[in-house]
Parts: sequence; structure tokens; C-alpha cells
Amino acid sequence: MRETVRFLLGDELVEIASCDPTRTVLDWLRLDRRRTGTKEGCAEGDCGACTIVVGRLDGGRLRYEAINACIRFLPTLDGCHVLTVEHLKTLDGALHPVQQAMVDCHGSQCGFCTPGFVMSLFALWLNERAPSVGRIEDALAGNLCRCTGYEPIIAAAQRMEAAERETDRFVAAMPAIMARLNALSDEETVSLGDGERHFYAPATVEALAELVSTHPQATLVAGATDVGLWVTKGMRRLDPVIYLGRIDALRTISDEGGHLRFGAMANQIAVRETLAGISPQLDEMMRRFGGEQVRNAGTIGGNIANGSPIGDLPPALIALGATLVLARSRHCEERSDEAIQGDVEQAPLDRFATLAMTKIDRRTIPLEAFFLDYRKQDRRPGEFVETVLVPKLPAGALFHVSKISKRFDEDISAVCGAFYLKLDEAGHVGEARLVYGGMAGIPKRAEAAEAALLGRSWDDATVAAAIAALAQDFTPLSDMRASAAYRLKVAGNLLRRFLIETTAPETSTRVAGLLAEAAHG
Repeated sequence: MRETVRFLLGDELVEIASCDPTRTVLDWLRLDRRRTGTKEGCAEGDCGACTIVVGRLDGGRLRYEAINACIRFLPTLDGCHVLTVEHLKTLDGALHPVQQAMVDCHGSQCGFCTPGFVMSLFALWLNERAPSVGRIEDALAGNLCRCTGYEPIIAAAQRMEAAERETDRFVAAMPAIMARLNALSDEETVSLGDGERHFYAPATVEALAELVSTHPQATLVAGATDVGLWVTKGMRRLDPVIYLGRIDALRTISDEGGHLRFGAMANQIAVRETLAGISPQLDEMMRRFGGEQVRNAGTIGGNIANGSPIGDLPPALIALGATLVLARSRHCEERSDEAIQGDVEQAPLDRFATLAMTKIDRRTIPLEAFFLDYRKQDRRPGEFVETVLVPKLPAGALFHVSKISKRFDEDISAVCGAFYLKLDEAGHVGEARLVYGGMAGIPKRAEAAEAALLGRSWDDATVAAAIAALAQDFTPLSDMRASAAYRLKVAGNLLRRFLIETTAPETSTRVAGLLAEAAHG
């Protein structure tokens, strides 16, 4: 085991041997390092005032991402390159081209949010050339400003492209930074704490299985886009924390022919790009997963294992017929719960000397069977989500996904609907999966509505019968996002939208379509 966290802060190598496992990067930057350009606005990953840029090795390249420092735990920076707004200016005080563009276009007024906008634009500038206005708006959707009205900031994003990227010192330094991060990379399990609580970050699936076996009460952290709020808003004390972000094997995405295979730690940016090949509607939905900072950190496995009834991805994946691969150490099967608890109390570190002999047991289950009740999943002691398998759409299949929320960007769904149909040669519904989020304590299929569709023509009368059956499938709650009556009405209307889109495609039913029409007069 390695008992320090190591990362680069600008050009400086930082090594930390003792740390609260859930201390946020934001608090450390501001309180320990006095990097006060990084601000706290919301402490929940919504406003973007805390945005920093984090570089990490990804498949043989160096990828820089905008990240919310307010919900990122400090020890999870192991092996990363961290840049704050203070790093952008040169030693003689000259502004970086991104900063200069903000000045030239009057993109700042009160200034509180400005460092966060600058860092989001800096990440975009590092990664992409000549982004469209739409792409700029996507990159900035996770940053809120109450002063400027955004137009000057978008203008700054367009102007910063005039800078010579090839001569930029950050671009020029990338090979050296890659070499330094490669030198920090190892397959040791990181283990450190603050004397009371503990943090682990394994580098292999085998080490992860052993840790979860030894610490079945641990909180597994992927992107911390929700777990971070447990700490900053719920004031929960998590112990121990097991972080999955150092396991490269869990980040892989592959095309297996008839289906796609996603490692649990594949982030939402990469997942979105891949799922867009199945349906552009998946691309549209995932473009609204929080802001870009959240999509950079969030993962497909974390989104599923978190078990939120209002997570938007599980309904879509269930509609597609996705399955999960759950893994655990064989020790969990060989020992009783009492024996596992004994190991927790003793926490024998020397067991990790035999990791090469660790055997993994795996089982595959339909994703819909994983969700049992509110925040309760079919996960045996020591199990974790390792892989998500998503079938491609067969020829002739119909698919739809919609997210309904009060605002377009950065909002949680009131209702999410995802539908899959297969029609027979006569035009009758031969197979149907109607899945909703926000309608129950778990993402759930509407079985009565599905039964109302089967064997019938795909038309208004059939859909009306299915809509009427939704009241048998769901008794939704009323809360701040929507009333129960609204949710039932919207659930039916989404099914009707599916019918319209598949039988009258010339009819515009989505914001994107309406905006496109408006743009063309």
C-alpha cells in the first residue's frame, strides 16, 4: 500500500499523508493554499464558481476537464494535474488569452463567478478548436452568472480562438506533465486517513474486490456528484471511503457487436458520445445531465449504483434491455457475515499481499431487477457494479426518451420516460418496454400500460388505452418538482409524443426542433 496522495498543483508536486477522506478540494485550496480565486457559491455542483481544471491520464493521452471543486474530495486527486485560475497568468502578470478575451468582451461584472467561467472556458480552449456557439453554451451550462446576461461571455469564448494555441505554455508543457503523471502512476492501493476515518483508492479490480469484502459498510465513491452533497449538505461522516477512480480497467468502453460494454467508471461525457450512436435522443437527454463539470466527473456505474429514483439514465438503459455485471471477491462467498465483520474490526492490511491470488465472482442480472425499493438494490455483501452491457437497437425497433424538468439546463427531472417498441409485420406491438423515472421509488416499468399495447396496432386508440393503464402502474408523489396529478398527465403525454414522433415525424415535438424551425424563419 501507498500511504500518501500525490498530485501536481500547477508545477508543484503535492504529497499528503493525512487527510479527512471527505475534505473538499475547494476547502483545501482556499483554506490551506489560499487559492481564493476558486469560490464557493452553492456547495452542490450547480453554480460553477468553484470550477477548476483537472488533467488526468486517459488511454495514453492527457485529458483536461472542468471539475466542481466544491464536491470533489481531496484524496481523489491522486495522480492528477490540478490548475486553478491563479495558474493562468504569467509570472510577469500578463493574462492568459482566455482571461484577456473576458476582459476585451466585458464578460465580467461583479466578478464573483468570473474565475469559474474562465476555468470552464480554459478547459474548452485546451480540448477543442473553434467550438460552435451551441458547444460553448454546453460548456458553460454549469456556470451561473447573475450580472452579465451571458452574451459577453459567449463572445469571449469566440474571441479566445484567435490566440495561438501552439505557443501556449500549457499546451507546450503537456508532454512533460504526462511524463510526470506517468511517473506517479502505480498499482498500489492508496490508504490514508485523519486518525479517525479512512480513505482507500485501489488501482485494480482485484484490490477493489478485496477492500469491499473487508469493509462491507464502506461508501464507494465514483464521481462524487451526489455523494459530495451527502457531505456538504447532509453533513454525513463517511467511513471508510473507497474511491474507484484509479482503476483504469473500469473506464473502458467497447463495441461488442450486438451490444456496447461500459466499465462502471466510464464518465458521462464518453458514455454520451457512445450512446448517441444508438439514438440521437440519448445524446439530447445526456446533454442535460447537470453541467459539463458534473458530466466530466459522473460515471455510468455511479449513476446506477446510487439508486436515485430520479436518475435519468437507468430508465433509458432499462428500455434498451441493459444488463449489469456485479463482481465481488470469492472471500465473500466463503465467509459468513460474522466473519466479514470480524475482518472489519481487525482490518488486516497484510491480506493485500495475496491480491495476485484474489478470485472474482461475477453474476449478470437485468438492470431492471437491480432496483428493489427506494435506495435498495439487489447487491449481495461485497458486490459492486463492474460493467454495464447495453444492447444496440435491432432493425425496425422504435425508441424514445424524454426528460421533463422546470428548466432546460441543470435541473432534476420531474418525470423521465423511456420507451422501446418492436412491431410485427402487421404493425401490431409485439414487444414493449415502457420505463419511467420520478414516478416511483425506483426506475420502473409500466407493466399494465405495456400489456395494453401488446398485440394491438400502434395508433391513437392503443396509446389512449395504455395511458389509462398508467394509473394502475404508478401512484406518484407530490413534491417541490411536481404534483402527482401532473406526473401522471406528463407520463401519458410522453407516450403520446412517442406515437407522434414515430408516426408523424414531420411534427415538431421537441424544443430543439422548434428552435431549429425558428432559426430558419
